Amino acid sequence: MLLGLVGVAMFSLTLPFTRMAVAGLEPVIVALGRALVAALLAGIWLVWKRAPLPPRSALWPLAMVSLGCVIGFPWLTSVALRSLPASHGAVLVGILPLATALVSALRGNEKPSLGFWLTALTGSAIVIGFALRQSGGSFHQADLLMFGAVAAAAVGYAEGGKLSRSMGGQQVISWALVLSVPLVLPLVVWLAWPQVDRMAEAGARAWIGFAYVSVFSMFIGFFFWYRGMARGGIARVGQVQLLQPFMTLAGAWILLGEPLEVANISFALAVIAVVAIGRRMQIKR
Repeated sequence: MLLGLVGVAMFSLTLPFTRMAVAGLEPVIVALGRALVAALLAGIWLVWKRAPLPPRSALWPLAMVSLGCVIGFPWLTSVALRSLPASHGAVLVGILPLATALVSALRGNEKPSLGFWLTALTGSAIVIGFALRQSGGSFHQADLLMFGAVAAAAVGYAEGGKLSRSMGGQQVISWALVLSVPLVLPLVVWLAWPQVDRMAEAGARAWIGFAYVSVFSMFIGFFFWYRGMARGGIARVGQVQLLQPFMTLAGAWILLGEPLEVANISFALAVIAVVAIGRRMQIKR
């Protein structure tokens, strides 16, 4: 449980540190650049562990993990957080555990119960209501980007969780990062080259944010998270993920000075309550 909690604590600071990074760097460079840094660390770890090459059957699931967790979620959240407070994003991302369970059920030929569908719809309604309330009655582009980020991460988490049963979670995230390099490296070079002067003037806070999301959010956090679930069980240790929105709200307050508004905390409580109920609902094979 402690290992899982450390992993969740690292993940919970992703949005505040991403907002710090995009304040001085282009969002696409933050998103793809951190994947490149994490891929370098993953490659070193795979060589050190002498990990075998993934089987051919694992290439498609690894590609989905790469597209969802390595590219999709970081890219969409980086663009959204240029105009969206991290505390606002924390509430929207709070529905991610339920979205992951839904994708996992559908991909695994499982049949969610009526109670699961009701909690999924209730949670979605709460998140949509929060976004509309904060945006003055209509969705902003940043809200839609965050919803897309949640969908991308849900697919990546579901595919990665399923593949981890045979490969191990640490190898899954490491190979997903390494396999993303042929796509990410040319894009980073092409996009970063015209921005060299601006990147040099980005400031220490932006680079600290970039360093955190590269090393901890994209790499080290997964080691604690997967190790904790391997030792304590996915269902039991996965419950600590319910604390993530509140840790993100606290992180946004400490790092960015965003106020701890009663509305944000109330909606976060409502989302987490629904997620906690939904995770206990029956899903038949």
